[in-house]
Amino acid sequence: MLPQWIIERKREGNELSADEIRFFIEGFTEGSIPDYQMSALAMAICFQGMTPAETAALTTEMMLSGETIDPASLPGIKADKHSTGGIGDKTSLILAPLAAACGLTVPMISGRGLGITGGTLDKLESIPGYRTNLSEKEFFQTLENVGCSIIGQTAQLAPADKKLYALRDVTGTVPSIPLITASIMSKKLAEGLDTLVLDVKWGKGAFMKTREEARQLAQAMVDVGRAMDKKVRALITDMNQPLGRAAGNVLEVQECIEVLRGGGPDDLRELTVALTAHMLELSNVHKTNAEIFQCLENGTAMKKFEEMVAAQGGSTDWKFAAAKIQEPVLAPADGIVTTVDADLIGKACLVLGAGRQKTDDTIDHAVGIGQMKKPGEEVKKGDSLAVIFSNDRNCFDESLPMVGNAFELGDHFEPQPLVCEVVG
Repeated sequence: MLPQWIIERKREGNELSADEIRFFIEGFTEGSIPDYQMSALAMAICFQGMTPAETAALTTEMMLSGETIDPASLPGIKADKHSTGGIGDKTSLILAPLAAACGLTVPMISGRGLGITGGTLDKLESIPGYRTNLSEKEFFQTLENVGCSIIGQTAQLAPADKKLYALRDVTGTVPSIPLITASIMSKKLAEGLDTLVLDVKWGKGAFMKTREEARQLAQAMVDVGRAMDKKVRALITDMNQPLGRAAGNVLEVQECIEVLRGGGPDDLRELTVALTAHMLELSNVHKTNAEIFQCLENGTAMKKFEEMVAAQGGSTDWKFAAAKIQEPVLAPADGIVTTVDADLIGKACLVLGAGRQKTDDTIDHAVGIGQMKKPGEEVKKGDSLAVIFSNDRNCFDESLPMVGNAFELGDHFEPQPLVCEVVG
């Protein structure tokens, strides 16, 4: 078996066998198959696609390219959630302790932001002292004592995915549903989960721009989960507007604390509870939405969050770095907010320094956009539409027109569902 034969077969649209995929991924991981041949296969996959069986085999081999986590010794059903990323998407910080408060064990391995979408690890690292690089022993101890833990991907977890993703990023092969599916699912299933709920976002602030693209990706990931005997379900959710009222690391953590204390924005609470409810249902834990909300309102989820943060070295006095410049963006006229463009808000956050333009960029945790008005809310001329948090006047000036243009005003607003459909 030669790598070029496999590349040629996929180039011609043939279905690869599990053995061929195993041979290629093992060779690529160990270095006997060079980057240029892996890039050629990735491009062939990008053009020709993959069958569900091929995608499942690719996911399996990427998952098995390194170490896997076996949490079988831990109590309870092991469940997790993965989001495809969006603006103001901070549900993981609420969902992990909320699901733990409802009786699940949540081993969550998360990523950093790149581009306009924020990363869960970056948000958590805005909490002074919080460690995302736990050893496996520390990870398991936190899960056993608290019921949830959020850490970063280790070098040993799905190393084939790390290598392949770096190639895809520079060879124009990122927008391939089989490759996206294998990348996401190989990391998540390496956690040793019993159940997985996926939040697949579509719209201006999401990677998948149309609902149909999101549906295709959701179905592909659910199919892979089923092929690997896992309980997987996907929610397709709207990311045309930012989630919640804040985008930016400290601002989003503060908003999560509001929700964990029983308050916070309605859309953020609604989506987090919906995702948690599906996790519980898949795990055969029977709780109504009212009972899940009760865990937010009575402080049990907040207690879990505090325990997790403390166990991972973080301070729970909830004192954060504050931006030097905090100035509002004013409404130019009376009206109803009809649109808040998630893409423009994300780009403004990037300009302010809340995200990375390159993987090695340093993030300013204090900056971002907060106190955003939501679609459907009425404003008068001169009212604040949002507040820009910045530590640099030039960055503030550059972001100001982006934030202003993100808000559209009209005389009527027709609300759209946040959760558009459920797959699986």
